[in-house]
Amino acid sequence: MVATDATPSLDLVFDLLSNRRRRFALYYLYDQPDGVATIDDLTDHVARLERRTLETEADTESLSESEIESDSSSNSTGESDAASVSTATGDRRQQIQTELQHIHLPKLEDAGVLEHDPRSETVRYWTQPSLEEWLEHAYHKEL
Repeated sequence: MVATDATPSLDLVFDLLSNRRRRFALYYLYDQPDGVATIDDLTDHVARLERRTLETEADTESLSESEIESDSSSNSTGESDAASVSTATGDRRQQIQTELQHIHLPKLEDAGVLEHDPRSETVRYWTQPSLEEWLEHAYHKEL
């Protein structure tokens, strides 16, 4: 899909910004000088922001000592904690990439915000001033 000159409706802008992973992807694409990114780079950025916001949210919530102890002793498979974390991180990254490729990027492409080339595994962001106004506001409130 090629970028259009039509301004997206306010309903569409808010719909596009209503999902955290989609916002994180847009933050990254908006910051790219040429608006182009690989799927791997986009996935890594979304995973990094997601981890950071989850850690921040966890810091603001108070966990009792028993919840912390319960979480640390819940690994009953005999795996080392490092191997368990590594597997979870790899699984989470794959889940993020799959969700981006099959849900979020197609939705953004249908809206005329970006072009996704599955063959080269790249994404090209098309400037949308009305979206960017709200995207910048969301970025400052969220991160």
